[in-house]
Amino acid sequence: MLITFKSKAASEITMYKEHAKRILEILQKDVERGVITPAELPHAIEKIEAAVADSKAHPISDEVSRDVNAHHNANGDDNDHEKPEPVTFATRVYPVLEMLHAANKMQREVMWGV
Repeated sequence: MLITFKSKAASEITMYKEHAKRILEILQKDVERGVITPAELPHAIEKIEAAVADSKAHPISDEVSRDVNAHHNANGDDNDHEKPEPVTFATRVYPVLEMLHAANKMQREVMWGV
């Protein structure tokens, strides 16, 4: 399932619902449908930036590292496949955070599910 964030201040952003869910939970918003008003934007930006800083402060867990390395032998050889790289929360949230900044600057709302 996909969620598309919309604002008159920026281009639409479409992401998987499972990834958008974490962002919206931080903002205490409904995943299915919602709006961030211009008055809510400064606080929303602050919360997302704090979550990004927190995610950067904690390294990838051993469990994730083990999953990434699961198909590589001691020599790193797995039939010419590239080793997968996990996508961090900071990377996933970046486009939405940029939209929030643009919407705040132009005093426009950000919506999804509409």
